[in-house]
Amino acid sequence: MLTDILTILFVGGLLCWLIPGWSRWIATLAVGLDLVLAISRWWPSAHTAMTGKWIVEEQYAWMPSMGASIHLAVDGFSLLMIVLTLLIGLLGVWISWHDQAIAEKRGFFHFHLLWLIGGITGVFMAMDLLLFYFFWELMLIPMFFLISIWGGEQRKKASIKFFLFTQLSGLFMLIAILALYILHGQQTGQYSFDYAVLLGTSLSPSLAGWLLAGFLLAFLVKLPAFPFHSWLPDAYTQSPIAGAALLAGLMSKTAAYGMLRFALPLFPQAVHAFAPWMIALGVIGILYGAKLAYAQTDLKRLIAFSSFSHMGFIVLGIFSLQELAYDGVILEMVAHAISISGLFFLVGMLRQRIQQTNLDAMGGFWEYMPRMGGIAMVFVLASLGLPGLGNFIAEFLILAGAYQAHVGWTVLASLGLIAGMIYSLVILQKVFHGKTRQALPGADIKPLEFLVMACLVVVIFWLGFFPQRVVQAVDPVVKQLKQISLQELPAQQAHQVFAQSSISTNI
Repeated sequence: MLTDILTILFVGGLLCWLIPGWSRWIATLAVGLDLVLAISRWWPSAHTAMTGKWIVEEQYAWMPSMGASIHLAVDGFSLLMIVLTLLIGLLGVWISWHDQAIAEKRGFFHFHLLWLIGGITGVFMAMDLLLFYFFWELMLIPMFFLISIWGGEQRKKASIKFFLFTQLSGLFMLIAILALYILHGQQTGQYSFDYAVLLGTSLSPSLAGWLLAGFLLAFLVKLPAFPFHSWLPDAYTQSPIAGAALLAGLMSKTAAYGMLRFALPLFPQAVHAFAPWMIALGVIGILYGAKLAYAQTDLKRLIAFSSFSHMGFIVLGIFSLQELAYDGVILEMVAHAISISGLFFLVGMLRQRIQQTNLDAMGGFWEYMPRMGGIAMVFVLASLGLPGLGNFIAEFLILAGAYQAHVGWTVLASLGLIAGMIYSLVILQKVFHGKTRQALPGADIKPLEFLVMACLVVVIFWLGFFPQRVVQAVDPVVKQLKQISLQELPAQQAHQVFAQSSISTNI
Protein backbone atom coordinates (compact mmCIF):
# COMPACT_ATOMS: atom_id res chain seq x y z
CA MET A 1 0.00 0.00 0.00
CA LEU A 2 2.75 2.47 0.92
CA THR A 3 4.69 2.22 -2.33
CA ASP A 4 1.38 2.40 -4.21
CA ILE A 5 0.51 5.68 -2.50
CA LEU A 6 3.87 7.23 -3.41
CA THR A 7 3.83 5.86 -6.96
CA ILE A 8 0.35 7.22 -7.64
CA LEU A 9 1.39 10.71 -6.50
CA PHE A 10 4.65 10.87 -8.44
CA VAL A 11 3.25 9.29 -11.63
CA GLY A 12 0.13 11.42 -11.33
CA GLY A 13 2.32 14.52 -11.15
CA LEU A 14 4.13 13.56 -14.33
CA LEU A 15 0.81 12.96 -16.10
CA CYS A 16 -0.39 16.40 -15.01
CA TRP A 17 2.68 17.92 -16.65
CA LEU A 18 2.29 15.88 -19.82
CA ILE A 19 -1.49 16.36 -20.14
CA PRO A 20 -2.07 19.88 -18.79
CA GLY A 21 -5.64 20.11 -20.08
CA TRP A 22 -6.66 17.31 -17.70
CA SER A 23 -4.30 18.14 -14.86
CA ARG A 24 -7.02 19.17 -12.41
CA TRP A 25 -8.87 15.89 -12.89
CA ILE A 26 -5.68 13.82 -12.82
CA ALA A 27 -4.57 15.51 -9.59
CA THR A 28 -8.01 14.97 -8.04
CA LEU A 29 -8.01 11.31 -9.04
CA ALA A 30 -4.44 10.68 -7.82
CA VAL A 31 -4.78 12.36 -4.42
CA GLY A 32 -8.36 11.13 -3.95
CA LEU A 33 -7.39 7.52 -4.68
CA ASP A 34 -4.50 7.74 -2.23
CA LEU A 35 -6.81 9.20 0.39
CA VAL A 36 -9.17 6.24 -0.02
CA LEU A 37 -6.24 3.81 0.29
CA ALA A 38 -5.04 5.49 3.49
CA ILE A 39 -8.50 5.72 5.05
CA SER A 40 -9.11 2.05 4.25
CA ARG A 41 -6.51 1.18 6.88
CA TRP A 42 -8.62 3.06 9.43
CA TRP A 43 -11.67 0.89 8.87
CA PRO A 44 -11.95 -1.57 11.80
CA SER A 45 -12.18 -4.71 9.67
CA ALA A 46 -8.91 -3.79 8.00
CA HIS A 47 -6.77 -3.65 11.12
CA THR A 48 -8.45 -4.98 14.27
CA ALA A 49 -6.41 -8.18 14.01
CA MET A 50 -3.14 -6.29 13.63
CA THR A 51 -0.79 -7.02 16.51
CA GLY A 52 2.61 -6.18 15.02
CA LYS A 53 4.72 -3.08 15.46
CA TRP A 54 3.44 -1.44 12.30
CA ILE A 55 0.04 -1.38 10.65
CA VAL A 56 1.79 -1.66 7.29
CA GLU A 57 5.51 -2.21 6.69
CA GLU A 58 7.46 -2.62 3.45
CA GLN A 59 11.19 -2.95 2.89
CA TYR A 60 13.12 -3.23 -0.37
CA ALA A 61 16.81 -3.31 -1.21
CA TRP A 62 18.21 0.07 -2.21
CA MET A 63 21.96 0.24 -1.53
CA PRO A 64 22.62 -2.94 0.47
CA SER A 65 26.39 -2.48 0.47
CA MET A 66 25.88 0.80 2.36
CA GLY A 67 23.15 -0.51 4.64
CA ALA A 68 20.46 1.68 3.05
CA SER A 69 17.04 0.32 2.14
CA ILE A 70 13.64 1.57 1.07
CA HIS A 71 12.06 0.91 4.45
CA LEU A 72 8.51 2.28 4.69
CA ALA A 73 6.21 1.76 7.65
CA VAL A 74 3.19 3.39 9.32
CA ASP A 75 1.67 3.18 12.77
CA GLY A 76 -1.28 5.11 14.16
CA PHE A 77 0.70 8.37 14.36
CA SER A 78 2.18 8.34 10.87
CA LEU A 79 -1.06 7.05 9.30
CA LEU A 80 -2.92 9.94 10.91
CA MET A 81 -0.46 12.42 9.39
CA ILE A 82 -0.66 10.76 5.96
CA VAL A 83 -4.46 10.98 5.92
CA LEU A 84 -4.19 14.63 6.98
CA THR A 85 -1.66 15.32 4.21
CA LEU A 86 -3.80 13.75 1.51
CA LEU A 87 -6.97 15.49 2.71
CA ILE A 88 -5.42 18.96 2.68
CA GLY A 89 -3.65 18.12 -0.59
CA LEU A 90 -6.96 17.22 -2.24
CA LEU A 91 -8.61 20.39 -0.94
CA GLY A 92 -5.60 22.36 -2.22
CA VAL A 93 -6.24 20.98 -5.71
CA TRP A 94 -9.89 21.99 -5.51
CA ILE A 95 -9.30 25.49 -4.09
CA SER A 96 -6.96 26.19 -7.04
CA TRP A 97 -9.48 24.89 -9.60
CA HIS A 98 -10.47 28.32 -10.97
CA ASP A 99 -7.34 30.25 -10.01
CA GLN A 100 -6.44 32.35 -13.03
CA ALA A 101 -2.90 32.93 -11.74
CA ILE A 102 -1.99 29.34 -12.65
CA ALA A 103 -4.07 29.07 -15.84
CA GLU A 104 -1.14 29.31 -18.27
CA LYS A 105 0.98 26.62 -16.58
CA ARG A 106 -1.73 24.62 -14.86
CA GLY A 107 -0.22 21.21 -15.64
CA PHE A 108 3.20 22.26 -14.37
CA PHE A 109 1.58 23.65 -11.22
CA HIS A 110 -0.18 20.38 -10.45
CA PHE A 111 3.02 18.47 -11.16
CA HIS A 112 4.81 20.38 -8.40
CA LEU A 113 1.79 20.21 -6.09
CA LEU A 114 1.58 16.40 -6.32
CA TRP A 115 5.33 15.95 -5.92
CA LEU A 116 5.23 18.19 -2.86
CA ILE A 117 2.43 16.04 -1.40
CA GLY A 118 4.48 12.96 -2.28
CA GLY A 119 7.56 14.29 -0.51
CA ILE A 120 5.59 15.12 2.64
CA THR A 121 3.91 11.70 2.59
CA GLY A 122 7.30 10.01 2.18
CA VAL A 123 8.63 11.78 5.28
CA PHE A 124 5.81 10.26 7.32
CA MET A 125 6.57 6.77 5.95
CA ALA A 126 10.38 6.56 5.92
CA MET A 127 12.04 4.35 8.54
CA ASP A 128 15.49 4.50 6.96
CA LEU A 129 17.28 7.71 7.93
CA LEU A 130 18.88 8.17 4.52
CA LEU A 131 15.48 7.71 2.89
CA PHE A 132 13.97 10.13 5.42
CA TYR A 133 16.56 12.72 4.44
CA PHE A 134 15.83 12.09 0.75
CA PHE A 135 12.13 12.88 1.20
CA TRP A 136 13.00 15.76 3.54
CA GLU A 137 14.99 17.44 0.78
CA LEU A 138 12.60 16.39 -1.98
CA MET A 139 9.90 18.57 -0.42
CA LEU A 140 11.98 21.69 -0.93
CA ILE A 141 12.23 21.52 -4.72
CA PRO A 142 8.52 21.64 -5.68
CA MET A 143 7.84 24.17 -2.92
CA PHE A 144 10.62 26.38 -4.29
CA PHE A 145 9.04 26.35 -7.76
CA LEU A 146 5.51 26.87 -6.43
CA ILE A 147 6.69 30.07 -4.76
CA SER A 148 9.05 31.30 -7.49
CA ILE A 149 6.66 30.74 -10.43
CA TRP A 150 3.15 31.25 -9.01
CA GLY A 151 3.90 33.44 -5.99
CA GLY A 152 3.41 37.15 -5.37
CA GLU A 153 5.39 40.15 -6.52
CA GLN A 154 8.42 39.33 -4.35
CA ARG A 155 8.33 35.62 -5.09
CA LYS A 156 11.95 35.32 -6.27
CA LYS A 157 13.39 36.68 -3.04
CA ALA A 158 10.99 34.63 -0.92
CA SER A 159 11.70 31.37 -2.75
CA ILE A 160 15.48 31.76 -2.55
CA LYS A 161 15.33 32.67 1.14
CA PHE A 162 13.10 29.69 1.87
CA PHE A 163 15.35 27.31 -0.03
CA LEU A 164 18.60 28.52 1.51
CA PHE A 165 17.32 28.37 5.08
CA THR A 166 15.79 24.92 4.78
CA GLN A 167 18.51 23.42 2.59
CA LEU A 168 21.43 24.59 4.73
CA SER A 169 19.78 23.48 7.96
CA GLY A 170 19.02 20.10 6.38
CA LEU A 171 22.73 19.60 5.70
CA PHE A 172 23.42 19.66 9.44
CA MET A 173 20.92 16.85 9.88
CA LEU A 174 22.64 14.89 7.10
CA ILE A 175 25.99 15.30 8.89
CA ALA A 176 24.39 14.03 12.11
CA ILE A 177 22.88 11.04 10.28
CA LEU A 178 26.23 10.13 8.70
CA ALA A 179 28.02 10.49 12.04
CA LEU A 180 25.47 8.23 13.73
CA TYR A 181 25.84 5.73 10.87
CA ILE A 182 29.66 5.65 11.20
CA LEU A 183 29.64 5.46 14.98
CA HIS A 184 27.21 2.56 15.00
CA GLY A 185 29.25 0.76 12.36
CA GLN A 186 32.45 1.19 14.35
CA GLN A 187 30.78 -0.15 17.50
CA THR A 188 28.99 -3.16 16.00
CA GLY A 189 30.53 -3.78 12.59
CA GLN A 190 27.07 -3.31 11.06
CA TYR A 191 26.75 -0.19 8.94
CA SER A 192 23.09 0.65 8.55
CA PHE A 193 20.78 3.65 8.13
CA ASP A 194 17.81 1.70 9.46
CA TYR A 195 16.06 3.51 12.28
CA ALA A 196 15.49 0.44 14.47
CA VAL A 197 19.15 -0.56 14.16
CA LEU A 198 20.51 2.91 14.97
CA LEU A 199 18.37 3.11 18.12
CA GLY A 200 20.89 0.80 19.75
CA THR A 201 23.88 3.12 19.27
CA SER A 202 25.82 3.97 22.44
CA LEU A 203 26.85 7.64 22.59
CA SER A 204 28.67 9.79 25.11
CA PRO A 205 26.60 12.70 26.51
CA SER A 206 28.60 15.35 24.67
CA LEU A 207 28.52 13.51 21.35
CA ALA A 208 24.80 12.80 21.67
CA GLY A 209 24.28 16.52 22.29
CA TRP A 210 26.09 17.50 19.10
CA LEU A 211 24.16 14.97 17.01
CA LEU A 212 20.85 16.05 18.51
CA ALA A 213 21.75 19.66 17.69
CA GLY A 214 22.16 18.69 14.03
CA PHE A 215 18.70 17.16 13.92
CA LEU A 216 17.09 19.99 15.89
CA LEU A 217 18.53 22.71 13.69
CA ALA A 218 16.80 21.20 10.64
CA PHE A 219 13.55 20.70 12.54
CA LEU A 220 13.49 24.13 14.19
CA VAL A 221 14.08 25.92 10.89
CA LYS A 222 11.37 23.94 9.10
CA LEU A 223 8.83 24.31 11.94
CA PRO A 224 9.82 27.25 12.27
CA ALA A 225 10.67 28.18 15.86
CA PHE A 226 12.21 31.33 17.29
CA PRO A 227 14.80 32.58 16.29
CA PHE A 228 14.89 30.58 13.02
CA HIS A 229 11.71 32.07 11.56
CA SER A 230 12.91 34.97 9.42
CA TRP A 231 12.16 33.09 6.18
CA LEU A 232 8.55 32.48 7.22
CA PRO A 233 6.69 35.76 6.51
CA ASP A 234 8.06 36.09 2.98
CA ALA A 235 7.54 32.43 2.05
CA TYR A 236 4.02 32.21 3.48
CA THR A 237 2.96 35.57 2.05
CA GLN A 238 4.34 35.04 -1.45
CA SER A 239 3.17 31.43 -1.88
CA PRO A 240 0.10 30.58 -3.96
CA ILE A 241 -2.80 29.66 -1.70
CA ALA A 242 -2.52 25.88 -2.07
CA GLY A 243 1.22 26.14 -1.52
CA ALA A 244 0.78 28.30 1.59
CA ALA A 245 -1.69 25.79 3.06
CA LEU A 246 0.70 22.89 2.43
CA LEU A 247 3.67 24.85 3.74
CA ALA A 248 2.03 26.06 6.95
CA GLY A 249 -0.30 23.14 7.50
CA LEU A 250 1.87 20.16 6.54
CA MET A 251 5.55 20.93 5.91
CA SER A 252 5.85 22.52 9.33
CA LYS A 253 4.36 19.34 10.85
CA THR A 254 7.10 17.20 9.31
CA ALA A 255 9.48 19.00 11.69
CA ALA A 256 7.33 18.23 14.74
CA TYR A 257 6.99 14.64 13.51
CA GLY A 258 10.77 14.38 13.15
CA MET A 259 11.30 15.53 16.73
CA LEU A 260 8.86 12.97 18.11
CA ARG A 261 9.79 10.09 15.81
CA PHE A 262 13.56 10.49 15.57
CA ALA A 263 15.14 13.12 17.85
CA LEU A 264 13.66 12.00 21.17
CA PRO A 265 14.10 8.22 20.75
CA LEU A 266 17.60 8.44 19.24
CA PHE A 267 19.00 10.83 21.86
CA PRO A 268 16.86 10.44 25.00
CA GLN A 269 19.49 11.64 27.47
CA ALA A 270 20.60 14.64 25.41
CA VAL A 271 16.98 15.76 25.07
CA HIS A 272 16.83 16.40 28.82
CA ALA A 273 19.86 18.69 28.60
CA PHE A 274 18.31 20.65 25.74
CA ALA A 275 14.77 20.77 27.17
CA PRO A 276 15.01 23.96 29.31
CA TRP A 277 16.45 25.97 26.43
CA MET A 278 13.90 24.61 23.97
CA ILE A 279 11.01 25.43 26.30
CA ALA A 280 12.29 28.99 26.57
CA LEU A 281 12.45 29.30 22.77
CA GLY A 282 8.93 27.88 22.49
CA VAL A 283 7.42 30.37 24.93
CA ILE A 284 9.28 33.29 23.36
CA GLY A 285 7.96 32.18 19.98
CA ILE A 286 4.38 32.10 21.28
CA LEU A 287 4.49 35.64 22.65
CA TYR A 288 6.71 37.21 19.98
CA GLY A 289 4.69 35.65 17.16
CA ALA A 290 1.45 36.94 18.67
CA LYS A 291 2.91 40.46 18.92
CA LEU A 292 4.05 40.37 15.29
CA ALA A 293 0.68 39.03 14.13
CA TYR A 294 -1.19 41.88 15.82
CA ALA A 295 1.09 44.48 14.20
CA GLN A 296 0.43 43.34 10.60
CA THR A 297 -1.63 45.29 8.07
CA ASP A 298 -1.60 42.48 5.49
CA LEU A 299 -4.02 39.62 6.17
CA LYS A 300 -1.74 36.95 4.77
CA ARG A 301 1.21 38.09 6.89
CA LEU A 302 -1.03 38.23 9.96
CA ILE A 303 -2.02 34.60 9.44
CA ALA A 304 1.61 33.65 8.77
CA PHE A 305 2.77 35.09 12.11
CA SER A 306 -0.20 33.52 13.91
CA SER A 307 1.01 30.16 12.60
CA PHE A 308 4.51 30.92 13.92
CA SER A 309 3.04 31.69 17.33
CA HIS A 310 1.14 28.40 17.46
CA MET A 311 4.30 26.47 16.59
CA GLY A 312 5.67 27.65 19.91
CA PHE A 313 3.04 25.52 21.66
CA ILE A 314 4.34 22.47 19.81
CA VAL A 315 7.92 23.14 20.94
CA LEU A 316 6.72 23.70 24.52
CA GLY A 317 4.71 20.49 24.49
CA ILE A 318 7.45 18.29 23.04
CA PHE A 319 10.19 19.42 25.41
CA SER A 320 8.03 19.49 28.52
CA LEU A 321 8.52 15.70 28.30
CA GLN A 322 5.09 14.92 29.70
CA GLU A 323 2.67 12.29 28.37
CA LEU A 324 -0.31 14.63 28.49
CA ALA A 325 1.61 17.26 26.53
CA TYR A 326 2.57 14.69 23.87
CA ASP A 327 -1.13 13.98 23.28
CA GLY A 328 -1.71 17.72 22.99
CA VAL A 329 1.16 18.16 20.55
CA ILE A 330 -0.20 15.54 18.16
CA LEU A 331 -3.71 16.98 18.41
CA GLU A 332 -2.26 20.45 17.79
CA MET A 333 -0.43 19.19 14.70
CA VAL A 334 -3.74 18.04 13.23
CA ALA A 335 -5.98 20.87 14.45
CA HIS A 336 -3.53 23.61 13.45
CA ALA A 337 -3.10 22.07 10.00
CA ILE A 338 -6.87 22.22 9.49
CA SER A 339 -7.43 25.72 10.89
CA ILE A 340 -4.43 27.37 9.21
CA SER A 341 -5.37 25.77 5.87
CA GLY A 342 -8.89 27.15 6.25
CA LEU A 343 -7.54 30.63 6.95
CA PHE A 344 -5.17 30.57 3.98
CA PHE A 345 -7.95 29.27 1.72
CA LEU A 346 -10.06 32.18 2.95
CA VAL A 347 -7.29 34.61 2.01
CA GLY A 348 -7.16 33.09 -1.46
CA MET A 349 -10.89 33.52 -1.97
CA LEU A 350 -10.72 37.14 -0.85
CA ARG A 351 -7.73 37.86 -3.08
CA GLN A 352 -9.57 36.52 -6.12
CA ARG A 353 -12.36 39.01 -5.40
CA ILE A 354 -10.46 42.20 -4.47
CA GLN A 355 -7.01 41.44 -5.98
CA GLN A 356 -5.13 42.19 -2.77
CA THR A 357 -4.77 41.14 0.88
CA ASN A 358 -4.25 44.52 2.56
CA LEU A 359 -6.52 44.88 5.59
CA ASP A 360 -6.98 48.59 4.90
CA ALA A 361 -8.81 47.68 1.67
CA MET A 362 -11.24 45.40 3.50
CA GLY A 363 -14.21 45.98 5.75
CA GLY A 364 -17.95 45.39 5.82
CA PHE A 365 -17.74 42.27 3.65
CA TRP A 366 -20.37 40.44 5.73
CA GLU A 367 -23.06 42.39 3.87
CA TYR A 368 -21.95 40.89 0.55
CA MET A 369 -20.50 37.55 1.70
CA PRO A 370 -22.47 36.32 4.74
CA ARG A 371 -21.83 32.62 4.07
CA MET A 372 -18.10 33.19 3.68
CA GLY A 373 -18.17 35.32 6.81
CA GLY A 374 -19.84 32.56 8.79
CA ILE A 375 -17.25 30.03 7.70
CA ALA A 376 -14.43 32.49 8.40
CA MET A 377 -15.79 32.93 11.92
CA VAL A 378 -15.40 29.19 12.57
CA PHE A 379 -11.69 29.25 11.72
CA VAL A 380 -11.07 32.50 13.57
CA LEU A 381 -12.69 31.02 16.67
CA ALA A 382 -10.68 27.83 16.19
CA SER A 383 -7.47 29.86 16.02
CA LEU A 384 -8.25 31.67 19.28
CA GLY A 385 -9.02 28.35 20.98
CA LEU A 386 -12.80 28.29 21.43
CA PRO A 387 -13.99 25.20 23.36
CA GLY A 388 -15.66 22.68 21.07
CA LEU A 389 -13.09 23.16 18.31
CA GLY A 390 -9.92 21.12 17.83
CA ASN A 391 -7.36 23.80 18.73
CA PHE A 392 -8.79 24.29 22.22
CA ILE A 393 -8.35 20.74 23.46
CA ALA A 394 -4.89 20.52 21.85
CA GLU A 395 -3.52 23.65 23.51
CA PHE A 396 -5.26 22.80 26.79
CA LEU A 397 -3.50 19.42 26.91
CA ILE A 398 -0.14 21.00 26.06
CA LEU A 399 -0.46 23.58 28.83
CA ALA A 400 -1.81 21.02 31.31
CA GLY A 401 1.12 18.71 30.58
CA ALA A 402 3.73 21.46 30.64
CA TYR A 403 2.34 22.82 33.92
CA GLN A 404 3.29 19.57 35.65
CA ALA A 405 6.98 20.28 35.05
CA HIS A 406 7.40 24.00 34.29
CA VAL A 407 4.85 26.21 36.06
CA GLY A 408 6.47 29.56 35.30
CA TRP A 409 6.96 28.97 31.59
CA THR A 410 3.44 27.57 31.28
CA VAL A 411 1.92 30.67 32.87
CA LEU A 412 3.80 32.84 30.37
CA ALA A 413 2.73 30.61 27.48
CA SER A 414 -0.90 30.90 28.55
CA LEU A 415 -0.66 34.65 27.93
CA GLY A 416 -0.29 33.71 24.28
CA LEU A 417 -3.90 32.50 24.34
CA ILE A 418 -5.03 35.99 25.29
CA ALA A 419 -2.88 37.56 22.60
CA GLY A 420 -4.18 35.00 20.11
CA MET A 421 -7.73 36.00 20.93
CA ILE A 422 -6.90 39.62 20.11
CA TYR A 423 -5.24 39.11 16.73
CA SER A 424 -7.78 36.46 15.71
CA LEU A 425 -10.71 38.79 16.33
CA VAL A 426 -8.88 41.49 14.37
CA ILE A 427 -9.29 39.28 11.28
CA LEU A 428 -13.05 39.03 11.70
CA GLN A 429 -13.51 42.68 12.61
CA LYS A 430 -11.37 44.27 9.89
CA VAL A 431 -12.47 41.98 7.06
CA PHE A 432 -16.16 41.35 7.61
CA HIS A 433 -17.32 44.15 9.94
CA GLY A 434 -16.62 47.84 10.33
CA LYS A 435 -16.80 50.41 7.57
CA THR A 436 -17.59 49.17 4.05
CA ARG A 437 -14.78 50.26 1.75
CA GLN A 438 -15.93 48.62 -1.49
CA ALA A 439 -19.08 46.96 -2.78
CA LEU A 440 -18.84 43.28 -3.80
CA PRO A 441 -22.27 42.21 -5.05
CA GLY A 442 -22.51 38.50 -5.92
CA ALA A 443 -19.12 37.76 -4.37
CA ASP A 444 -20.22 35.22 -1.80
CA ILE A 445 -18.71 31.77 -1.60
CA LYS A 446 -19.02 29.50 -4.67
CA PRO A 447 -20.13 25.83 -4.58
CA LEU A 448 -16.65 24.30 -4.93
CA GLU A 449 -15.21 26.75 -2.40
CA PHE A 450 -18.06 25.88 -0.04
CA LEU A 451 -17.29 22.16 -0.40
CA VAL A 452 -13.63 22.73 0.46
CA MET A 453 -14.40 24.84 3.51
CA ALA A 454 -17.20 22.55 4.66
CA CYS A 455 -14.78 19.60 4.73
CA LEU A 456 -12.44 21.56 6.98
CA VAL A 457 -15.27 22.77 9.22
CA VAL A 458 -16.48 19.19 9.76
CA VAL A 459 -12.97 18.01 10.70
CA ILE A 460 -12.27 20.89 13.12
CA PHE A 461 -15.58 20.23 14.93
CA TRP A 462 -14.93 16.47 14.93
CA LEU A 463 -11.55 17.06 16.56
CA GLY A 464 -13.16 19.30 19.16
CA PHE A 465 -15.88 16.85 20.15
CA PHE A 466 -14.09 13.52 19.59
CA PRO A 467 -10.38 14.10 20.36
CA GLN A 468 -10.19 10.71 22.04
CA ARG A 469 -10.25 9.00 18.65
CA VAL A 470 -6.95 10.66 17.78
CA VAL A 471 -5.52 10.05 21.25
CA GLN A 472 -6.34 6.34 20.96
CA ALA A 473 -4.67 6.15 17.56
CA VAL A 474 -1.39 7.57 18.82
CA ASP A 475 -1.47 6.14 22.34
CA PRO A 476 1.20 3.44 21.71
CA VAL A 477 3.61 6.04 20.35
CA VAL A 478 2.96 8.40 23.27
CA LYS A 479 3.56 5.62 25.80
CA GLN A 480 6.87 4.75 24.11
CA LEU A 481 7.96 8.38 24.25
CA LYS A 482 7.07 8.45 27.93
CA GLN A 483 9.15 5.36 28.64
CA ILE A 484 12.15 6.59 26.67
CA SER A 485 12.31 10.34 27.25
CA LEU A 486 10.89 10.62 30.74
CA GLN A 487 12.94 7.82 32.26
CA GLU A 488 16.15 8.85 30.46
CA LEU A 489 16.79 5.29 29.30
CA PRO A 490 20.21 4.46 27.88
CA ALA A 491 20.21 3.95 24.13
CA GLN A 492 20.34 0.14 24.42
CA GLN A 493 17.23 0.04 26.62
CA ALA A 494 15.49 2.50 24.33
CA HIS A 495 16.18 0.12 21.49
CA GLN A 496 14.59 -2.72 23.41
CA VAL A 497 11.49 -0.68 24.19
CA PHE A 498 10.91 0.01 20.51
CA ALA A 499 11.94 -3.41 19.26
CA GLN A 500 9.79 -5.36 21.71
CA SER A 501 6.74 -3.11 21.79
CA SER A 502 3.64 -4.25 19.99
CA ILE A 503 1.78 -1.43 18.35
CA SER A 504 -1.85 -1.93 17.45
CA THR A 505 -4.20 0.94 16.70
CA ASN A 506 -7.84 1.24 17.52
CA ILE A 507 -8.90 4.26 15.53
